[in-house]
Amino acid sequence: MTNDSHLFKTEAGAGRLPLFTGKMFHQFSLTTEHSGYWIDESDGRKKFLGKQVDNGKKLDYQGYRWLHRRIAGNTNERTFISTITPKNVFTEVNSTTLKVAETGISHQEMLFFCAVSNSFVLDYFLRQKVTTTLNMFYIYQLPVSRLTATDPIFNEIVQRAAQLICTTPDYDDLRDELNQSGFKILTGETDPKQRAQLRAELDALIAHLYGLTPTEFEHVLNSFPLVTDEIKQLVMREFQKIK
Repeated sequence: MTNDSHLFKTEAGAGRLPLFTGKMFHQFSLTTEHSGYWIDESDGRKKFLGKQVDNGKKLDYQGYRWLHRRIAGNTNERTFISTITPKNVFTEVNSTTLKVAETGISHQEMLFFCAVSNSFVLDYFLRQKVTTTLNMFYIYQLPVSRLTATDPIFNEIVQRAAQLICTTPDYDDLRDELNQSGFKILTGETDPKQRAQLRAELDALIAHLYGLTPTEFEHVLNSFPLVTDEIKQLVMREFQKIK
């Protein structure tokens, strides 16, 4: 971030896009914070392209991207914090994104990975390794299930993740794309109780995906001392409903 600070502007303006930083998002959501910085799109494109000629092709910053907070601690309430960026934002080193064009990852796969990365199960794995900085080195070591749209549980997970994320106009295109792809009529969920319910269902599905027993999953949940008992009990109830 320091190396590119000369690109940062402290006022919005024509042709400028926001700098998206860690304080602007949490798990499955955007916050009301702003970095206070903008970047001229032309400068951002030059940074993206390096020595390549800009022929106007679509670059990653123009679309949706999975990202996570790089600064994280294993004593925080949660360690792995990820979401999907809005379109047309630039990110910095401490808000690390997947390379969409390079990997070919689809929006549905991003949503699936977002749900799994925000789960208690994967967070538990990470907390055994990470102290203060969550580099991609650690993420590449995680046992992430490689399901596809042909797996029913994949679609169940994607549906719920999308309901949690697609709550503002920033994600209208993503929601519409999913609706046109054969998902149930999808609307973003903003009610706190319903969001907690969706998250509990996700955590339960993902714990079953990893083959955890009730005792093992209870141990995982109890390793998060700052998470309320109410949340843990809700997650366990959903876990026990799944056969």
